[in-house]
Amino acid sequence: MGLALHCIASVGSREMAEAFAGEIPKVLVAGDTMDSVKQSAALCLLRLYRTSPDLVPMGDWTSRVVHLLNDQHLGVVTAATSLITTLAQKNPEEFKTSVSLAVSRLSRIVTSASTDLQDYTYYFVPAPWLSVKLLRLLQCYPPPDPAVRGRLTECLETILNKAQEPPKSKKVQHSNAKNAVLFEAISLIIHHDSEPNLLVRACNQLGQFLQHRETNLRYLALESMCTLASSEFSHEAVKTHIETVINALKTERDVSVRQRAVDLLYAMCDRSNAPQIVAEMLSYLETADYSIREEIVLKVAILAEKYAVDYTWYVDTILNLIRIAGDYVSEEVWYRVIQIVINRDDVQGYAAKTVFEALQAPACHENLVKVGGYILGEFGNLIAGDPRSSPLIQFHLLHSKFHLCSVPTRALLLSTYIKFVNLFPEVKPTIQDVLRSDSQLRNADVELQQRAVEYLRLSTVASTDILATVLEEMPPFPERESSILAKLKKKKGPSTVTDLEDTKRDRSVDVNGGPEPAPASTSAVSTPSPSADLLGLGAAPPAPTGPPPSSSGSGLLVDVFSDSASVVAPLAPGSEDNFARFVCKNNGVLFENQLLQIGLKSEFRQNLGRMFIFYGNKTSTQFLNFTPTLICSDDLQPNLNLQTKPVDPTVEGGAQVQQVVNIECVSDFTEAPVLNIQFRYGGTFQNVSVQLPITLNKFFQPTEMASQDFFQRWKQLSNPQQEVQNIFKAKHPMDTEVTKAKIIGFGSALLEEVDPNPANFVGAGIIHTKTTQIGCLLRLEPNLQAQMYRLTLRTSKEAVSQRLCELLSAQF
Repeated sequence: MGLALHCIASVGSREMAEAFAGEIPKVLVAGDTMDSVKQSAALCLLRLYRTSPDLVPMGDWTSRVVHLLNDQHLGVVTAATSLITTLAQKNPEEFKTSVSLAVSRLSRIVTSASTDLQDYTYYFVPAPWLSVKLLRLLQCYPPPDPAVRGRLTECLETILNKAQEPPKSKKVQHSNAKNAVLFEAISLIIHHDSEPNLLVRACNQLGQFLQHRETNLRYLALESMCTLASSEFSHEAVKTHIETVINALKTERDVSVRQRAVDLLYAMCDRSNAPQIVAEMLSYLETADYSIREEIVLKVAILAEKYAVDYTWYVDTILNLIRIAGDYVSEEVWYRVIQIVINRDDVQGYAAKTVFEALQAPACHENLVKVGGYILGEFGNLIAGDPRSSPLIQFHLLHSKFHLCSVPTRALLLSTYIKFVNLFPEVKPTIQDVLRSDSQLRNADVELQQRAVEYLRLSTVASTDILATVLEEMPPFPERESSILAKLKKKKGPSTVTDLEDTKRDRSVDVNGGPEPAPASTSAVSTPSPSADLLGLGAAPPAPTGPPPSSSGSGLLVDVFSDSASVVAPLAPGSEDNFARFVCKNNGVLFENQLLQIGLKSEFRQNLGRMFIFYGNKTSTQFLNFTPTLICSDDLQPNLNLQTKPVDPTVEGGAQVQQVVNIECVSDFTEAPVLNIQFRYGGTFQNVSVQLPITLNKFFQPTEMASQDFFQRWKQLSNPQQEVQNIFKAKHPMDTEVTKAKIIGFGSALLEEVDPNPANFVGAGIIHTKTTQIGCLLRLEPNLQAQMYRLTLRTSKEAVSQRLCELLSAQF
C-alpha cells in the first residue's frame, strides 16, 4: 500500500486523481490503517488535490481527517496538518473544527520538555516543523472564540518567552529551528491583529533582530515589521526603532535588506516623523541601487504629498527629488506636483519662484524643465515684478534649455511661450520671432511645426480679449486617487500600500485639502489631458508613444484560453525579433504597424505576474469589433494560467485601450502564448498575431551566494541530465556592462567575485512555479579573441536547463 501511494503521488497526473481520489480518503481515515500508510495517504491526497482539486470530493471523511490532529503519532499529525491547511484555504467551513484541535496540539508541543518528544526534537527544539505547520493552519482562520483564544495566547506568549532564553546549543540548526517557529508565531499574531500586548511584544522581539549578525534575520525582521506598522496597536512601537532602521539604510551591505528598510520607513511614516524619513530617503536615493530607485522616488513623492502641512516643503521635496533622481521620476510624479500647485493658491507664487531659481543651474534634468515650463506658463506673472525674474528673463531662461530637450518637452515649452504672450505683452515680438523660426525649419518634427504655426497665427490675429479667454489659467483639477499611489500599487501590489489610505490609525488629509478618495473610475491617473489644455503636459502625438499608466477598471475575471479562435493569422513580420527583446526587459513596444501599436508593461513576483497590454489606434478612424484573444497551446495550457478582463470593442481614432492579464506559472513551460487581435478598420477585416513575451525566466527570483556555496551547489548538479551547454558566436559587440545588464534583466542574481576567472559571469536564482521551485546556476564565459561565448546552465530539471539556455543564448 505504501509503494502504491508513493507511485500515485509521484506520477500525480489527472488520470491518477480520477482513478484514486475517491479511494485514498477511505484509507486515510480507516481505523486499522498503519501509521506509515496514513502518512503516505495524507501526502498522496495532498498531491492529487494540488494537481486536480475538482476531482477530490469533500465528504464524510473531512470531519474524520480533522481528528488526525489528535493522533498519537506525530508523523501522522504532521502529514495531516499539511493536507488540512491546503484544503482549508479553499473550503474553510469544512475544516473550521481544526482550529481548536490545532491549538490543543500546539499547546502540548510548546509546553513540553524536549525529552517528551525525543524522536521529533530537533537540536533541543520540540517538533519545529509541526509547530510551523500548525501556526500556518491557524492563519487560515480569524481569531477563535474566547476559550480557545486564551489557550492560543498562552502558546504564543510561551514562544515569545522562549525566544528570550539563552540558546541551548551553539549550533546554527538550533537557532534556525527556534527562529522558524518564532517568525511563524509572529505572522499569526499579525494575522489576528487583535491582541495589543502580543503585537507590541512581537515588535520588540523583531527590533532585537534588526541588528543581528545574520542577514536573513535582519531581512525577515524588517519585512515583518512592515506589516506590524499598519496595525493601530503596534504602529507606535514600530516607530521607536526608526534610528536603527535608518542606520540599516546607511550601513547595510545587502541591497535586499536595504530595500526592506526603505519599505519599513515608508510604512512607519506619519505626520510626526515625515520630514525626517523623507530627508533620509532622499539622502539614500543618491547612492541607492539602480533597481529600486524608481520605487523610492514614488514613495518619497507619496509621503511628501500625504504629510505635507507646509506646502513649500512639498514643492522643495519634489524639486529635490527631480534633481537627485530625475531619470527615475515618472510622469505621474511631476504631473502630480503640477496638479497640487494649480489646486492651491497659497503655494503658486512660491512654486514659481522656486522653479525659476532651480532652472538657473547649468545642467537641469528635463523633468525639471517640464515642471518649470508648466508652472511659469501659469504663474510666472506672480514673480514678474522682481527685476531679477522679469518676463524677458523668464523667457530667455526657459529658451536656453529648449534645444537640449526632447520633442514632447519642446512642445510643452512652445505652449508656455504662447501663454507668455497673454501674460506679458512686452515679450510678444521676441516670442513671435521664435515661433516664426520654428515654423519654417526644414525636417522639423511635425508636432512642433504645427504648434509653432498655430501659436504664431493665434498671437497675430486674436484680440487681447480672445487671447485672455483661450489662454486663461488652468482650472483646479478634480479630486481623484493620487496617480502616484496608483502607480505604486501597480508596482508593489495593493497590500503593500494600504497603510497609506486605509489604516485604522490615520485617516489624514492630503495636500489638496481632502481625504484621498477611493478610485471611482477606470482612470487611475488624474493628469491633465494633452488635448484638453494648451500646455498639455507634452505633445499629443497622433500615434500612442507608449503605455500610459492607468488602473485595470472593473469587471469579473474571465478565462482567456480560447479554442474558438477560428481565424488566427500567422505571426506578424518582425514580431519574433521583438519577442526576443522582451526576454530581458518587461516594458516597451511589442508590435507596431501603420494602424496599430501594442505596448507592454509587466511585473512578476515568484510564480505570479501581471501584464498591462496597451492597444493604440494610430489612425483617425474607429476600430470596430476590436477583439484581442490569448491563445495557449494544449501543451502550454496546464502549465500557465492566464486571466484577463474584456476590453471595449470600439477603439476611437488616436485613442488607446488597456487590457490587464493576470499570470500564474503552474509548472515549467517552453512555449509562449499567442496574442491574436481581430478588428474592422474602414470596412476591412484586420487580423494580427504576436507572441506574448511570457517566458520561464520571468518567474526567476535572484539568489545571492558566496563563492564556496556556488561551486558546492554546482558540483551537486553535475548529472548529465542537469546540465545544458551552448557554444556560440557573438551576434553583438561583447560589452561587459551590457552583458551584466542582460543577466540581471534575465532574472538571476549576478554574483561578483565568485568565478576564479574575473572575465566570466556567474548567476544564481530560483524559478518559482505553483508546484515546485527549481534552483538554477549559470556561467557565461566570453572569449574576446574568438568573439564567442560558452554558456552553461545547471538546474535540477533538464527541460528547464534547456529552455533557459535557449532564451539566454539568443540575447548574445
